[in-house]
Amino acid sequence: MRIAAPPPPASVTETVPPPTFSVLIAAYQVADCIADALTSVLEQTEAAHEIVVCDDGSTDGLEEALAPFRNRIVLLRQENRGEASAKNAAARAASGEFVVILDADDAYLPGRLAALRRLAADRPDLDILTTDAYLEAGGRAVRRVYGPAWPFAVDDQRRAILERNFIFGHAAVRRRLLLAAGGFDESIRRTTDWECWIRLLLDGAGAGAVLEPLARYRVRETSLSADRAQMLEGSLQTMRKALAHPHLDAEGRATALRTIDRLERELAVVRLREALRTGTAEARRRAAAIAFDRSSALSTRVKAGFAALAPRIAGRLLNRRQDRAWIGAGGTKVDRA
Repeated sequence: MRIAAPPPPASVTETVPPPTFSVLIAAYQVADCIADALTSVLEQTEAAHEIVVCDDGSTDGLEEALAPFRNRIVLLRQENRGEASAKNAAARAASGEFVVILDADDAYLPGRLAALRRLAADRPDLDILTTDAYLEAGGRAVRRVYGPAWPFAVDDQRRAILERNFIFGHAAVRRRLLLAAGGFDESIRRTTDWECWIRLLLDGAGAGAVLEPLARYRVRETSLSADRAQMLEGSLQTMRKALAHPHLDAEGRATALRTIDRLERELAVVRLREALRTGTAEARRRAAAIAFDRSSALSTRVKAGFAALAPRIAGRLLNRRQDRAWIGAGGTKVDRA
């Protein structure tokens, strides 16, 4: 089992008994796919301590989809308050030492919980655990989460988490630690996991990963991560909250500000593309602003300059490109059938 984690402290000299893991599923309008997620947990080589599902005000027949599993899950119901609220409710109801997230439209591979339990036993100093995973689109694996272009950060995790969310989303976290920190921030509709990991790492938590693909993360055009503009807006909200963290030092603040600057430039490009595709009047203004922004890459400025001069042509080219492919989570390009 290949592990990525910071070196253990000197006090960690032997393994401890494996902790218990409660699987949390926040469910909203997922009647069509939650059965696959639940089955993947029930088919683990080492059983979960429990599965806690929080129905976040679904109106799509979720109760019928859950009926075959009803005696094998803990089911909570609440009015629609968002993903973070549903995860928090499930975490409060759970009783495992770790809570591990599973999105309702994704799935674990059979050995995932066993690998996480082994990592937790071998490295009791770690508070957040995850594994590698396959990114899937259209029923096929597109790539893995971790690789040379997107490594799991081992060195200086407190700085690294301010640059990017290197912790894959199906993470396990110590339940008491999560609840003591206030859980997931319910004011953030997207990137709530990233905001939580920032707080925990800045407070001194450590993270580790099993570098084997032990989950299936389904990239859907209709998923939250497919809405690039809103994901970037959530990321900016997350980073601005990080600036107020009491344990953020001067170096961390500088890192966060650089990340905010990068995200703002990415968001400007995404908004320009949308304006060009829809033919709105503000497309030329947005394009000119990027073209004259010396902090942007030269290639981006050149393309923006062309768009400012010929917005209709640029819009037609973008629409043709979108007809051929779309971009999902992690910048994954998916060709349309």
